[in-house]
Amino acid sequence: MLTNADDGRAVALALGDDLEVRLTGSRSQGLNYTWRVPQSSDPSNLQRATGGTTPTGSATAVFRAQHPGTATITSARACRPDPSRVCPMVVAPWKVTVEVK
Repeated sequence: MLTNADDGRAVALALGDDLEVRLTGSRSQGLNYTWRVPQSSDPSNLQRATGGTTPTGSATAVFRAQHPGTATITSARACRPDPSRVCPMVVAPWKVTVEVK
């Protein structure tokens, strides 16, 4: 399983392996930091089997290793403000490189 802390990591999978991604959203001082559903750069190699988001801003996905090769899983965290709050104009990318052997 991969989490927020795995940003920038490289992972090796065998054919047929599943890889779960759980990115946790957060809330602080009226600002909600929410994740996009993780995506594969090469669905023919690393196919997303499931994926979704929660009302708390978290995102999950399960990827299945389909063919040998390299793909990246990406997501991004953005801010959604409560009424009368202002978010910083920053999007935080998240990326993991996956090699299927």
